[in-house]
Amino acid sequence: MRAATSRFLFYRVIGYLLLLLAGTMLITTAVAVFYDEQSFWSYLISALITASFGYILVYKGRHEFVLIKRHLFLLTTLCWLSICLFSTLPFVLVLPNLSYVDAAFETVSAITTTGATVLTGLDQMPRGLLFWRAILQWIGGVGIIVMAIAILPALKIGGMKLFKTENSDISEKILPRSSSLSMYIGLVYLLLSAACMSLYYLGGMSGFDAITHGMATVSTGGFANYDTSFGHFNDRPHLLWIASLFMLLSALPLVLLVGTLRGHKWLLLRDPQVRAFLTIVLFCTLLLTWYQHEHNARPWLDALTHSTFNIVSVITTCGFASENYSAWGGLAVILFFYITFSGACSGSTSGGLKIFRTQLAGLLLIKQFKLLVHPNAVWVQKYGSKPVNDQLLGSVLAFCFIYFASIAALALGLSMFDLDFVTALTGAATAISNVGPGLGPVIGPDGNFSSLPDGAKWLISFGMLLGRLEILTVLLLFTPMYWRY
Repeated sequence: MRAATSRFLFYRVIGYLLLLLAGTMLITTAVAVFYDEQSFWSYLISALITASFGYILVYKGRHEFVLIKRHLFLLTTLCWLSICLFSTLPFVLVLPNLSYVDAAFETVSAITTTGATVLTGLDQMPRGLLFWRAILQWIGGVGIIVMAIAILPALKIGGMKLFKTENSDISEKILPRSSSLSMYIGLVYLLLSAACMSLYYLGGMSGFDAITHGMATVSTGGFANYDTSFGHFNDRPHLLWIASLFMLLSALPLVLLVGTLRGHKWLLLRDPQVRAFLTIVLFCTLLLTWYQHEHNARPWLDALTHSTFNIVSVITTCGFASENYSAWGGLAVILFFYITFSGACSGSTSGGLKIFRTQLAGLLLIKQFKLLVHPNAVWVQKYGSKPVNDQLLGSVLAFCFIYFASIAALALGLSMFDLDFVTALTGAATAISNVGPGLGPVIGPDGNFSSLPDGAKWLISFGMLLGRLEILTVLLLFTPMYWRY
């Protein structure tokens, strides 16, 4: 009985998501028609195929079902896999010479907001396809969750449950009801997107560039419309500052942004992970600015602009690049490698390890130091003003272990395809952390992933999904205990 009811649940939720995905394909069709591109038929056919499957699944899931909490882990993974599967259709139909593995890689990179690309010649790419890449990143940032918020309450499933399963948000509730909070999260995401697009346009971008880059910025996705990434706009440095601002805002906890919107002025600055995140960004930016001025003799303002932009881009896992920062010098390479793992705040659109986990691991280390000096003493560890029990510290330690173990395993797998050490290691790190560019001449800011073997692309695609779904959500499905009733 449980297996049957869970099937109805999966059918209906995935079906509604596919119907909404088909709607975004129709929007892309309109964009292609607007720019007089014959490829609009490809998006229209993709929408019809996706909508047909979505309708069939909704129809098959019309029966009553019972929600079991453990189903959320499988449901979250199946939602992402289904979206990725059908989102490859426009790539395959518009670019017939593109292999399916490349189409799947580009799709997974977009939907997980990683920003790693296998496409070249973006400057001459059809506008419809560039828009499709951007809107995939936008719905991947938190848009899929916003879509789920609209669907799941009608199915008597709290939208916030899926949000927390994916994002591991630990922020306190700002509103008493999850449904109200869900609505405000969607509203904040839309407001950030609209504000970013508007400022890009006022700053000198074309309307199309403003919309697509706005979606890629707020989702911390990092897909640009040009082979030189955001470096295409280096002649307008104010655009780099606008991008830096919105990447930072999007990397803050969405729940706290909701609280700020509702009048809690100092809520963000009272949060320990926000303070730590901003401190790290400030320190790294000032250090790299000084290093560029001293080591590369760059003017202070120019060094500050590019240091700020690229530091913010990598630590928020956005992945835009204004320059090839791996050529800035040894300290820059090591610094960017370190912050690749960091990530930003919990409950944001960014990926990575997340700042709060690093802070809680630090609390555990301090506790161990104290126990070495006073073995019988008892301390109450606090995160901000809240006590932290050993169970939470243990879970954070377990996640940190599996996070770095996953990177190590993925790097080992990539090395089997004869990739060099830097490419294999940073490719694994950037996939699990959902950053985008790695380091080195192959997958660094000046390169892309097109030259990698197909097997390596599949591994990296799996790594991007694994990182986006917080690793444990996916790995739990491979354990026998999950499938025991």
